[in-house]
Amino acid sequence: MAHKLKSKDLRKLNINSDKIISIALVILNKHYKHNTNEERIEVIKDIIENPEKYIDDPVLSKIAHEFYEPIEEDNSVIALNEREVELNVFGRPLIKANAYQQMKTAMKLPVVEKAAMMPDSHLGYGLPIGGVLAVDNAVIPFAIGMDIGCRMSLTIYDVTERFFKMHEHKFKQSIINNTAFGISKIVGFKQEHEFLDRDVFHSTPLLKRLKSKAARQLGSSGSGNHFVEWGIVEMEDDEVAGVSAGTYIGLLAHSGSRGFGASIAKHYSDLAKGQSRLPYNMRHLAWLDMDHDDGAEYWESMNLAGDFASACHDQIHKNVAKEMGLVPLTKIENHHNFAWKEMVDGNERIVHRKGSTPAGKDVLGIIPGSMTDPGFIVKGLGNEASINSASHGAGRKCSRKETISKTTNSEMRKKLKQQNVHLIGGALDESPYAYKSLSQVMSFQNELVTTIGKFTPRIVRMDRAK
Repeated sequence: MAHKLKSKDLRKLNINSDKIISIALVILNKHYKHNTNEERIEVIKDIIENPEKYIDDPVLSKIAHEFYEPIEEDNSVIALNEREVELNVFGRPLIKANAYQQMKTAMKLPVVEKAAMMPDSHLGYGLPIGGVLAVDNAVIPFAIGMDIGCRMSLTIYDVTERFFKMHEHKFKQSIINNTAFGISKIVGFKQEHEFLDRDVFHSTPLLKRLKSKAARQLGSSGSGNHFVEWGIVEMEDDEVAGVSAGTYIGLLAHSGSRGFGASIAKHYSDLAKGQSRLPYNMRHLAWLDMDHDDGAEYWESMNLAGDFASACHDQIHKNVAKEMGLVPLTKIENHHNFAWKEMVDGNERIVHRKGSTPAGKDVLGIIPGSMTDPGFIVKGLGNEASINSASHGAGRKCSRKETISKTTNSEMRKKLKQQNVHLIGGALDESPYAYKSLSQVMSFQNELVTTIGKFTPRIVRMDRAK
């Protein structure tokens, strides 16, 4: 007859609960009385390691329940999309795999209904630059980005290229005197704009707090790829643009909502991350429900940030042109890093454009190249496959770090000289070699936009990276 199993045998297995020891001894000594102690020990070891195997066992389930810890379904993590969402990619040969995969990850969000990628697409934060998402009744702060409402604006003046060459030094000085670039940089004179008088600044504590920041930063530009530049405009005759065919002088600017917009983006992105409960690798894609207060507040704040970016452009163009005594013929403006309520396939969606621009039927826009390469003035064709969108530029082919390692300041200066461009500021990480060929990018957009003009840079001012 086999010896009975004793409590000291179970304590050797690090079972220290008197309750578990008592249950195990009764069951094993009764139902496994013909087994050796070694065999009984092996049974209890297996129960400890794999309790789920014995949960329904008619004899051993009582022991198994003492070791079994059910894996509770984590209701805090949102289930991702399993259905296939339509993604239309324009210029796939120009888009790196990491940007494409980043878009595919974003499309797993259960609120996404349709997506598109523009040929200038490259890796971003949360969503690739050049990505477009159509979302159902929700807004994703990081799919819009930190620089809310970043835009291109082109003012065309009816003066000749000859006039420009005669007064090139004055054109250069007009930018130096009336623009400011970089973090915390402001223009050195007082400005006024109706934007600062709006009652909406009293609608939330955040906006009330940010009003003074907006007032300080009005008319200034950010760092990175933001610029203000004089150049030559060649226009075709176009009724929508309202400009006759000919050659003009243009002032082109690219900048956004500065620290004002960045503060809004960070505040509401943090709120969204606390509410959407996405897997860690997707946390930047957290959204706010448009039917909830936070979503409504962000929407109001986002639109205000977009208006602030537009106000900054108003002041840049006004201040620079005033010094030259120029009267504008027309202004063309479009923006990215924004969300719009639009009809997509018959349903209202929140269309997020991260580094891509609206290209609805006859919508005007500017798609710039690099600091040396010409950009294009375009008119949208309203292509539903692209969610009525087009690229916002040439798009980076190299990261800032790669650009610095692959080229030199001497090579950049040589390129500037070849293209007859005078650069004020501007660092190596914004070298023309950092960007894709805009001609190639445009070749993949024939179904998205039609070209009605060209802008060739001549005097370019940018921030100088430290």
